[in-house]
Amino acid sequence: MADGHAEQPEQPEQPEQPERPERLVVALVRGVHGLRGAVRVEILTDRPEQRFIPGAVLYREGGDAALHLEAAEAIADGPGWRLRFREVPSREVADTLRGAYLEVEVHPVSDLGRGEVYWHEVMGVAVRGLDDTDLGTVTDIYRVAENEVYVVSGGPFGTFDLPAVRAFIRIFAPRRGEIVIDAEALDLRPPKPPRSEDPDRPRAPRRTSRKRKAAPVDAEQATATSDPDGSPQQASAPPPEAATPEAATPPADPPEPATPEPEAATPEAATPEAATPEPEAATPEAATPEAP
Repeated sequence: MADGHAEQPEQPEQPEQPERPERLVVALVRGVHGLRGAVRVEILTDRPEQRFIPGAVLYREGGDAALHLEAAEAIADGPGWRLRFREVPSREVADTLRGAYLEVEVHPVSDLGRGEVYWHEVMGVAVRGLDDTDLGTVTDIYRVAENEVYVVSGGPFGTFDLPAVRAFIRIFAPRRGEIVIDAEALDLRPPKPPRSEDPDRPRAPRRTSRKRKAAPVDAEQATATSDPDGSPQQASAPPPEAATPEAATPPADPPEPATPEPEAATPEAATPEAATPEPEAATPEAATPEAP
C-alpha cells in the first residue's frame, strides 16, 4: 500500500447458476379409456417416444402435482396415445383430466443440440433485414412437410411467411432475440394501401331486378298439373265467365232442320226373343181324336 490505494482482493469466480427448467406442453387429454384410469391423449410433440416412457413425470397445466407415467402405448386403430398414471387409479379420477393439457419440464440448453430451439423460444423474436430494418416479429409457426415456416407480422411489409432455410435466414439466434433475413431474396413488397373512396365521385346506381308478370293462362291451353306427390291432376274446367266471346255469340242463322231418315231396325227388334209370338199350329197329336 505504498501509493496509498488499497489493493483489491481477487474476486472468486462465480459458479454457473444451474439452468432453470421450463414447462413444455406435450399432450392434450381427449377422453378416458377403461376402468383402470387410462386416458386417451392427443400428441402435441414430435418426440412422443422420448416423452412418454414409463417413469416420466408429467404435470397438469398450471399445477404442481406430479403425474408419474406407468404405461404408454400408441393407439393402433386411431390417432393419439393411451397413458396410465400412478396417481390416477380409477375412471372417475381420470375423468377429471379430460380437456387438460399435460406438460413436461425441459432444459432447452442442455436437452437440445447446437442450433436447436423449441418453438416457444422463437415466438415473439424480432426479425430484421440485412440493413438493420425492423421487419416485425414472429407471431406463429407451422410446418410444411419437414420444413418449418415462421409467420412474421408488424413490419413495413405486413404479414409474410419466412421459410426456415439458409437461403433466407442469415442469422438465427432466438435465445438472444435476433433473427436476420435477406428481404430481397424473399422478394418482399409493401402491402397495397386500402382503396379509399372518393367523396366527389358519383356512385353507380344500384341495380334492381325487375319481377316479370306472369302471363295469363288460356283455358284452352291449360294442361294437366301434378300434385306434390307426383300424381297427375287434370286442370279444372273454366267457369262460364271465362268462356271466349266466339263460344258465347249465338249463330246468325238458325240451323236447318235435318231430313229424317228411315230408322234402321234395332237389334232388339231383330232378335228372336223380342219378336211378337205367333199362334202355334196344331200338332198332329192334338188333331187326332181320342179313341172311345
